[in-house]
Amino acid sequence: MKKLLLVLLSLILILSLAACGNDQGEEPSAEEELTVGFIYVGPIGDGGWTYAHNEGRLYLEENMNVKTIYKESVPETQEVEQEIRNMIDQGAEAIFATSFGYMDYIEKVSKDYPEVAFFHCSGYKTTENLATYFGRIYEPRYLSGIVAGLKTETNQIGYVAAYPIPEVIRGINAFTLGAQSVNPDVTVSVKWTSTWYDPAIEKEAAVALIDEGADVIAQHQDTTGPQQAAEERGVYSIGYNTDMAEMAPEAYMTAPIWNWGPYYVEQVQNVIDGSFESHQYWGGIEDNIVELAPLTDLAPDEAQEKIDESKTEILNDELLVFEGPIYDQEGNLKVEEGQNLSVEEMLNMMWFVEGVEGNIE
Repeated sequence: MKKLLLVLLSLILILSLAACGNDQGEEPSAEEELTVGFIYVGPIGDGGWTYAHNEGRLYLEENMNVKTIYKESVPETQEVEQEIRNMIDQGAEAIFATSFGYMDYIEKVSKDYPEVAFFHCSGYKTTENLATYFGRIYEPRYLSGIVAGLKTETNQIGYVAAYPIPEVIRGINAFTLGAQSVNPDVTVSVKWTSTWYDPAIEKEAAVALIDEGADVIAQHQDTTGPQQAAEERGVYSIGYNTDMAEMAPEAYMTAPIWNWGPYYVEQVQNVIDGSFESHQYWGGIEDNIVELAPLTDLAPDEAQEKIDESKTEILNDELLVFEGPIYDQEGNLKVEEGQNLSVEEMLNMMWFVEGVEGNIE
């Protein structure tokens, strides 16, 4: 009887030690379900930026045994801090915050929860457990500019843009350079909306550009408002974030698009494996995180051949979007012939290339 008691006590001790070990922050086992949180700046039904991220979340669920939680329409204010803490209270061990304006808040909260892996989209601040991720969307933007440059008859292209930050400015410049590569007479007029998500304001800006003579509308906005304006006014359009063909079938030609799912799977697997490390990810077309959506029948006949040629050159490093000579709006040489902007210079771009009409406010 005493021997049996000793055996039972030994088993209890072993089980107690195992339980204590699990409380001390060991990585979840393959059988345990990791909870992953996503914070969105707009609604998942926006048809653009947030919709693309949510498609990535669904891809993650389909390809991994994880639980995901999300919060829509979280403003870029201190409110995001509370949403992050709420998700951690729900058991989230990895959190993806998907808008630039969340940067300072997620940086702060990451220091309070060193056991959680944080990921911030489009920002530049990191901590030991906060990574940043984005893509070289300027590559497919350059390609979409080729389509617009071949299509326009007025040589006036309108661009509806959210905020004058490097991410947006870089895209406008890449788009313009792409258009000018096939049509040197092109100008690109920019109207700022000071919003990421407001279909009415975005549509209004597009209408104003059309009234000024633009016969192709492009955008860096989260909704399909500019596409719908183009269709209603009988001009053509270049979308953003997702394939918007169904939203404006009588106007839309193509769009630079995002494919977030594979990155989410890779990083969540790293969290599960215990191999997550802070990093700054900036993938390109070769990584399949960014791409140009298929051309519709409205695109010029010669566009596909030119797109295929330029895409191959980008993949082979034969075409560098920001290789000189490049001049700014005032005609000043910004990038000398044979030189290329560094990553740091691209990430801090606050000037327009020659041919862009509009101010950086």
